[in-house]
Amino acid sequence: MTAAAAAQQKTQEQMRAMVDAERATNAARFAAESAARLATEESKKKAREAEAEVQRTQAALEGAQKAAEAFKQNAEQAARKAAENSVREATAAKEDAEKRLKEGIQPVLTPTPQEILAAQAKIQYQENLFHFAVAGRAGGGKSSLVNAFRGMSNRAAGAARTGVTETTLTVGRYPDPDERCQHVWYDLPGAGTIRIPDWQYFNAQGLYVFDCIVVLFDNRFTHTDIAILLNCRRFKIPTYIVRSKADQHIRNIVKEMGYESDDEDADRSQRSTLYMAAREQLVDETRRNVEANLAEAKLPDQKVYVVSSSCLRAVAKGEQPSRVIDEIQLLSDLYTEAQARRVRRESGGIPS
Repeated sequence: MTAAAAAQQKTQEQMRAMVDAERATNAARFAAESAARLATEESKKKAREAEAEVQRTQAALEGAQKAAEAFKQNAEQAARKAAENSVREATAAKEDAEKRLKEGIQPVLTPTPQEILAAQAKIQYQENLFHFAVAGRAGGGKSSLVNAFRGMSNRAAGAARTGVTETTLTVGRYPDPDERCQHVWYDLPGAGTIRIPDWQYFNAQGLYVFDCIVVLFDNRFTHTDIAILLNCRRFKIPTYIVRSKADQHIRNIVKEMGYESDDEDADRSQRSTLYMAAREQLVDETRRNVEANLAEAKLPDQKVYVVSSSCLRAVAKGEQPSRVIDEIQLLSDLYTEAQARRVRRESGGIPS
């Protein structure tokens, strides 16, 4: 081979090598560009996915924040409402307590079994007897009424002590003279004294152990009487409302009508007419007063018995006095109650 041919051949080889190198370079560039494009698209895709995740997370966070805020607001509203209700209830309770304090009606604690046994022992409670208690404010005539129930005068031996001032300082126990009755009458100290404030009266005297309670008043039916009735209702103890000293009240009304007992011009017929008018006025005023007080205390209406001790005593002795008001009815109702309660007890309706 000539030198020229060899040089030409070498040149051709170099040219082919350059072409191959350029092709390889182009292929590498294309591959690199393709890889770069793929990497960019993948990065963009991942970036978009990451952005979407961020947005979802942000939305979830905002939703959670809104829910938390709503819960907080609801909780605050509920707490505020509960607080307002508590304030209203506390205010109402305070006002009720103040009202009851003002009226002398205080809440009574439920006695313990030991206190009940002690109260029963104090009054010598016996299952085969019926225990009547006469309760009320001081000076209402409780002792005289107890004596009248037993058919005894205030001066008789064994009678309950009476007086202008409150003479009963402890519970007086007086069995009925007729042993067949199986009744025991109790003369309780008067309520509303320094010794026995109104609000302590019911528990202090152990009224919760009696079988029946006569609530006695003289002039006006008071909050003390209401307090006794409320607690008797709570303990399911039968009660009888009695206004005493009817004879005195009727005489006072007759005097207010302009009649004097030493009036010589008034004949028997006129005196009788005045008496009946005064009696009707007393009974009507008494019942309206009691009815209004019971309604105010949200207690059911019940009969009020208007009596005088002298007339009641005569009825208890089996006599027939001429000027009876409610004395016969009172004794009849009390004895009927005693008999009915005894029957219920014997049949197991009343626990011992």
